[in-house]
Amino acid sequence: MGSAAVSALLGEWDDAISITVAVVIVISVGFVQEQRSEQSLEALNKLVPHFCHLVRDGATTTVLANELVPGDVVTFSTGDRIPADVRVAEAVALEIDESTLTGEIKPRRKTADVVERAADHSESAIAERDNIAFMGTLVKSGYGCGIVVGTGVRTEFGMIFSMVDEVTERRTPLQLSMDQLAQRLSMISFAIIGVICLMGVLQNKPWLEMFTIGVSLAVAAIPEGLPIVVTVTLALGVLRMSNRKAIVKRLPSVETLGCVSVICSDKTGTLTSNQMTVVRAFTFEDGSIDFTSQQAPHRPSEALSRSLFVGNICNNSHRDASGANVGQATDVAMADALRLFGLEDKRPYFKRSNEVPFDSDTKLMAVTGSLSTGSAKSEEQVYVKGAFEIILERCSAYVGPEGRRVQLDDAARKRVSDVALEFSSSGLRVLATASGAPNALDSRTLVFSGLQAMQDPPRPGVEEAIAALGRGGVQVVMITGDAETTALSIARQLGIVKGTGRTGVMTGKQLDGLSERQLQERIGGISVFARTTPRHKMSIIAAFQANGAVVAMTGDGVNDAPALKMADIGISMGRGGTDVAKEAADVILVDDNFATILPAVEEGKGIFYNIQNFLSFQLSTAVAALTLITLCTAFGLKLPLNPMQILFINILMDGPPSQSLGVDPVDHSVMRRPPRGKTAPIITQRLIYRILFSASVIVVGTLYIYIHELRDGFADQRDQTMTFTCFVFLDLTSAIQNRGLATPLLGNRMLITTVSASLVTQLALVYFPLLQGVFQTTGLDLGDLFLLVFIAGLAFGAHELRRRYERRLGLEEADWEGSMA
Repeated sequence: MGSAAVSALLGEWDDAISITVAVVIVISVGFVQEQRSEQSLEALNKLVPHFCHLVRDGATTTVLANELVPGDVVTFSTGDRIPADVRVAEAVALEIDESTLTGEIKPRRKTADVVERAADHSESAIAERDNIAFMGTLVKSGYGCGIVVGTGVRTEFGMIFSMVDEVTERRTPLQLSMDQLAQRLSMISFAIIGVICLMGVLQNKPWLEMFTIGVSLAVAAIPEGLPIVVTVTLALGVLRMSNRKAIVKRLPSVETLGCVSVICSDKTGTLTSNQMTVVRAFTFEDGSIDFTSQQAPHRPSEALSRSLFVGNICNNSHRDASGANVGQATDVAMADALRLFGLEDKRPYFKRSNEVPFDSDTKLMAVTGSLSTGSAKSEEQVYVKGAFEIILERCSAYVGPEGRRVQLDDAARKRVSDVALEFSSSGLRVLATASGAPNALDSRTLVFSGLQAMQDPPRPGVEEAIAALGRGGVQVVMITGDAETTALSIARQLGIVKGTGRTGVMTGKQLDGLSERQLQERIGGISVFARTTPRHKMSIIAAFQANGAVVAMTGDGVNDAPALKMADIGISMGRGGTDVAKEAADVILVDDNFATILPAVEEGKGIFYNIQNFLSFQLSTAVAALTLITLCTAFGLKLPLNPMQILFINILMDGPPSQSLGVDPVDHSVMRRPPRGKTAPIITQRLIYRILFSASVIVVGTLYIYIHELRDGFADQRDQTMTFTCFVFLDLTSAIQNRGLATPLLGNRMLITTVSASLVTQLALVYFPLLQGVFQTTGLDLGDLFLLVFIAGLAFGAHELRRRYERRLGLEEADWEGSMA
């Protein structure tokens, strides 16, 4: 607004109005976007509890979590969040969800036992510290107490915050390109204007006239409205992306998405659904069953029904108010498996008489009781689930075809073991189910019913999105805290890793053994990083960036925050993402869907090409004006345009027609083009050819009219009006024909509207008496207008031939990367 005020004081009302309108648009769009961003970030801070249970003088009291100090004793139970880093002193069936910190969906069993130090005396990974409860993690089951060993920044959670603060902001590729462009345009324009003024003075033309023309050319030649047009284009792109489920917090991030060449993605909750699901099963009656296959049975066999029933009864999950199963991840997966076959939850009819909770030593859970249906009551039985090798040891028979009981011999045991190992090698968690008389567990006479294998499955649409990104030259890399086998299984399902080998995989421990240079040399061939920490993620991103890649990082947990901020683009999940991750990110996916990145990248690429389109229009106008004045000055002709007319052309160049090119519909073919490099210039060789072609059309047409009008030997006001109007007509034709190659003639309504309004304004300058005096124009007859329209039609045809030629050769797909240097 300060620039607008200065322009008004100097009498440059065109610039003042243009700047004011643009600023109003930017502020309005920014207000709407800020409001949407705030709405997307509205959530309670659930990671760090406000209160905790403190034990002092033998009594338990509730205090503020920020009042804790090392040495305090705290208690916690199911549903509590850990208020500090706590050394567990007592644990009863204690399982804690550390997914926000490590990325692992499976809750960790915590004990009071001493954790032995590694043989190489290195610090153990977070996921291996089974006697520490970390601040911000959630107790999923059981209860315990412990001693506070770290608070605030001296916790693992606090260390992540410190790493976030260490990361400095990076300038985006677009900002770097625009800085470079502005410097080059200024130098070239002032050099040409200096030559024009020097030639005029040497030809004894009035120095004041040449100075006035020089100033006018400086205003017209340098697209001072370019930063505002870019900002408006980015802001409108932000609004379009919000309609496609992506909230952008920083405007420059929109275009940077189109430059992304590597996407480093967290696995849990981003590539996967963050919910364990039974995907495979085995019974002796059915063999191996794939629940995700089209060949999956619609009605379960007797053996499969029995296995599902055992998983249902031996289960401590429960339904919330919405009807969804909640509880321990494997319990929820087994309860949800019933719905695949429309089976009823039998637990309301089951009366428990005893329970053996799951224990890391016994590796099984057992429930004893009887089922009551109406007046009938079944005999009491024991139902067991657990690790397959433990359950097999306690079985003497299995459920065969039609529910028959069959002796479990060595061959049958080997078959179960082979299938279980096959499932495990695919990254699945395998549980066996069995049942029998109440004493069958101790007497090892259980009846084996089947295996159920589960995993956190890939999100729908992610595989297709990764394939589409790959075709567009974007590499997707998985970074996870999970085990190597689990990560590799999901990576193969999603197409991140091809083949059956283990190449392309690196663990955090292997990464620690590499220097920065070694990592940079090897990282191009790595697609999966397993057992990683927040520090590892930052090292991975730094290595890709050192190799020239533009890196996007996706994640939803606290452990992802430093990497999200360090990446060129940080992308967080809107629903499942923590507040910490959202704050560190540049983009938030409202629907938590990795596949949403695809249209976001498409939008980013489209915006870049839209910026190139209006640059082509702006610079071709500037080049045409400079060339026209230079030629006339060099040949000693009277200048064809006066300063006010040049300033009006500047309004067209920086005003609505130019801005309308920035809102061209996105061409879906942009995803077939590779990402542009971080240091690649915005003015490519292809763009230079288009600028020179458009400028040549304007110059040739305008010079023809000017010379045609000079046939009587002198230049009058009518000759200048014809030249001025011809230049404007050809310039507006250039605006229309600099739209995207895939955009139909009437595909950009805003462009058609602004060009039509500019045409009407030009006619007003020619025929409205008050404006005639300001712009030194005079009325033209109908024949003159027909001639000018004919010239514009020829120019339109020439542009159309150029557009067809470009489409035929696929120049935009090739995206020549030549620079203007």
